Amino acid sequence: MKDLLTFQSFDKMMAAASGESEGDWLLLERRPGIEYKANAARRFMAVGEATGAAMVYSDCFVRRGEGLVLSPKIDCQFGSIRDDFDFGGAVLLNKKLVREYAETCGKALKFKYMGFYALRLFLSRRRVIFHLDEPLYIEDETNGAGQFDYVDPANRERQIEAEQIATLHLKAIGAAVSIDKRETVDLDAGDFPVEASVVIPVRNRVRTIRDAVESALSQACTFAFNVIVVDNHSSDGTSEVLQQLKADSRVKVLVPESDNLGIGGCWNLAVNSDCCGRFAVQLDSDDLYSSPQTLQTIVDTFYRERAAMVIGSYRICDFQLKTLPPGLISHAEWTDLNGANNALRINGLGAPRAFFTPLLREIGFPDTSYGEDYAAALAFSRRFKIARIFDELYLCRRWEGNSDAQLTAAQTNRNNLYKDRLRTIEIMARIKMNADGAV
Repeated sequence: MKDLLTFQSFDKMMAAASGESEGDWLLLERRPGIEYKANAARRFMAVGEATGAAMVYSDCFVRRGEGLVLSPKIDCQFGSIRDDFDFGGAVLLNKKLVREYAETCGKALKFKYMGFYALRLFLSRRRVIFHLDEPLYIEDETNGAGQFDYVDPANRERQIEAEQIATLHLKAIGAAVSIDKRETVDLDAGDFPVEASVVIPVRNRVRTIRDAVESALSQACTFAFNVIVVDNHSSDGTSEVLQQLKADSRVKVLVPESDNLGIGGCWNLAVNSDCCGRFAVQLDSDDLYSSPQTLQTIVDTFYRERAAMVIGSYRICDFQLKTLPPGLISHAEWTDLNGANNALRINGLGAPRAFFTPLLREIGFPDTSYGEDYAAALAFSRRFKIARIFDELYLCRRWEGNSDAQLTAAQTNRNNLYKDRLRTIEIMARIKMNADGAV
């Protein structure tokens, strides 16, 4: 078709867009083995013309064994700035806008790895990126990005490029935040029954809850602390174990009145209770602190850094505490200078997470059981300093049923859609904050 040029190489497409080639649309095949359905090209272009889109992407079928499996995509939102967004193997691009990019940003910024990422963020600033809920092609099955690829040292150069691109995008849309505008935190404000509270939401974890609580109780600290366990209506014997653990007066067990709270709702209950300490420190009911010094290290970091939130590093292991790949997750991509901006690009910020309680009471968690901690951390990073500890503090024990293990495609899409929604909310809040603070 004379209105469409198809490319299997991003670099060749960019060169053609910069030249005098004919055609209004460019079809980029980002993966090998693309097989189009009948009239797919015509449908791609018809949607592009009708919507005036900068880019159109569609659902597809994936070859699996001897058959085909539908691979639905999710909508690209205003906040979908993560670099691993799955647009599929074939995307339609507005040639005029690609040429504009090539003649401006493309000439000024040369990217070795993340050229398509830079282009698609540029396009999103010009016009809509449109998702067509129709499978227009077939592609080979791929392994896709691993859950922790973005913290793999082997991918460091890619991550540096991606951070640069994302930060430039945030600046272009007025959503970048600066350390110069951080709000100060008075860590001595308020009266609390203890200096720190370890918060453990739990539902039906009879196998692990004793280990978690005892790990918290074993902390060697120079200050008073307690352990707040929110028993979210367990029915497997967890509640009975907690009754035994309450023999230690430091263990406070809260049971929500409602039986439909998510993890975020359980956190809100804990931090707003009268027994919550000055600092609220996370411990999942599956997991353990690495040593008796974890809590002391976190609280010392609050005071040393004058931070509103502290995030540590964790090691993934099995129930025998044997390290599982990729081992230590330190999120070393975080920098004090730009971590608050880069946080919008990546999918996690580390553990354990600890909060200055008065601010957490103000900001709160969304009442969900996925992404609730990410939402709170983004809100904290918008206004306050987050301190990082890159040494191991925490053991994340993997077992069947763990929240991130072996998710279905539908669950992955749902999680990604929600985290992108959180990014959209946060980016809009940052734009508003920056506009309100403009002179």
